[in-house]
Amino acid sequence: MRTEKETELSARMNGFLAVIVIGAGLLLPGRCLGARVVLPRPGDIGFAGFAQYGTMLKQGEIGEKFGSGAGFGVRLRYRMRYERGLGLTFERQGFDAREKSTVDTAATNTTIIATGFEMYQMFGTRTRTTKMLSIGVGLTQITQKLHDNETQSAGTGVGDGFFVSLGGGTETFVWQSWAIDLSLRYQAVILHDTTNHDFQIGLGLVFYAAD
Repeated sequence: MRTEKETELSARMNGFLAVIVIGAGLLLPGRCLGARVVLPRPGDIGFAGFAQYGTMLKQGEIGEKFGSGAGFGVRLRYRMRYERGLGLTFERQGFDAREKSTVDTAATNTTIIATGFEMYQMFGTRTRTTKMLSIGVGLTQITQKLHDNETQSAGTGVGDGFFVSLGGGTETFVWQSWAIDLSLRYQAVILHDTTNHDFQIGLGLVFYAAD
């Protein structure tokens, strides 16, 4: 039979082993998860698809008549040295009319198709979550959908313009070179000498391919 001292020593050993097992169980998933993430390097290109939601201030030819709506797009992001990046963005953003009307010639929504160039300053590129600031410029094409399903591409509130954007966001890497992209952007859309103010929130998925 075991003595009281042997029983106490055995209990301590079992407790010590339990601590080791629990500690390993807590540490190993983190290490494995870290091993599955491959952070991008300078020269790598990211391909992102995203959905977004935008809201217009009640100013300008577009903002006076249209309020908010959903959109989507794609971005290409080229990683450079010194935590900088260059990118191209292609997006389609819709806005619903502020006032509903049953008149056939009344617009029910407007669509802004934007194609532009962006520059990024990044922070924490050696961590799982990269933060970034962006500035962009590009061209826009604005059309309106009328109540009778006709598309209007000329006149007040429609036509070709350009935009300037400022934004910030994060890339959180979740598996290999895949990351969740979250962004907030302000976009000034200039059309017919008027400025329209669009505030957007976007969520997407980005994959980086090595050069």
